[in-house]
Amino acid sequence: MSKVGKKPITLPEGTKVAITGNKVTVEGPKGQLVWTAPNILKISQKEGILLVERKDDTKEARVAHGTTRQLLANMVRGVNEEWNKKLQVVGTGYVVQMKGKDLNLSLGLSHQIDFLAPEGIRFEVDGDTITVLGIDRQRVGQAAYQIRSLRPPDAYKGKGIRYLNEEIKLKPGKAAKAGEGGGE
Repeated sequence: MSKVGKKPITLPEGTKVAITGNKVTVEGPKGQLVWTAPNILKISQKEGILLVERKDDTKEARVAHGTTRQLLANMVRGVNEEWNKKLQVVGTGYVVQMKGKDLNLSLGLSHQIDFLAPEGIRFEVDGDTITVLGIDRQRVGQAAYQIRSLRPPDAYKGKGIRYLNEEIKLKPGKAAKAGEGGGE
């Protein structure tokens, strides 16, 4: 039995779950999410608790059990309190600003980059920190990754966009290698 899959999901006040066949709709104060579960699992709701059970003990059912439970738990949490990812812009002259609901980034390139907010995602900018917010955990992570990939951290100076508190291991430059006894 899956350790994660057998845990019940407690539904907070104001959260409604509708199960139609294998289609699950979770609605809360922040919005609504819809997901289609695999046919090999049974999802049921009892007295404010959501349960995920296997219909049989096949390998596919065992594999999907814990994942399905965690995806549903993420949906329940997302419609009650938004998911967020924080990014930090590091570098002289690197600037990020809000342009309506989208981001305008100056990242040392010959042009500015306008990053359009995907559906269900919103941004907050505070100085050099970008916060990506939304109810769908997968979309929040995807948007944060796409922003980071515009200018990933440089391996020598550390400039670029990184996740908040991400540690970048810097490589030694050419000057540090010159003193290692190779040039005479």
